[in-house]
Amino acid sequence: MSSERDETPRERADRELVEMLQGLRVIVAGVQFLFAFLLTLPFSNGFKRVGHLGQWIFYLSLITAACASICLMAPAAQHRMLFHSGRKDLLVSRSNRYGIAGTLALTVSMSCAVAVAAKGFFSSWLAAGTAAGVIAVCGWAWFLQPILTRRRIAGARKEEEARPGGPPARRTVID
Repeated sequence: MSSERDETPRERADRELVEMLQGLRVIVAGVQFLFAFLLTLPFSNGFKRVGHLGQWIFYLSLITAACASICLMAPAAQHRMLFHSGRKDLLVSRSNRYGIAGTLALTVSMSCAVAVAAKGFFSSWLAAGTAAGVIAVCGWAWFLQPILTRRRIAGARKEEEARPGGPPARRTVID
């Protein structure tokens, strides 16, 4: 498959790394805010109302927020450590995996944090249902919809390549 852009592999790696780091910058701010909030929660007056199970769910939220922070900051840290190594292609690939892992951890952390907050004021069933809703929305928006889009694009490419004359020189995919 040829690139739609007129760029060398090195230029492509440069562009992809910049795009990746810009995208991660957006999500890291939210993760850091969530993590900071979670670090203060046990010291609030109403924390004991969540009960023993709620405290374990909080702990899971705290640990997964820490993991999300680590994974989502790893690309920038590794970029500094690997600077001038000539392996931006490796860094882009690795950063993508860290980004996915961090987003998975963030999904767990957010859903657990929502469950703990809801458990403090409502029933366990409502807290669990709300957490499941958060998981469903994150799962759709962050994982399932992009996976389905990739499959649709791959299927369209296969159809184009199978046609007589091959694929067109340029194509635009609008989602």
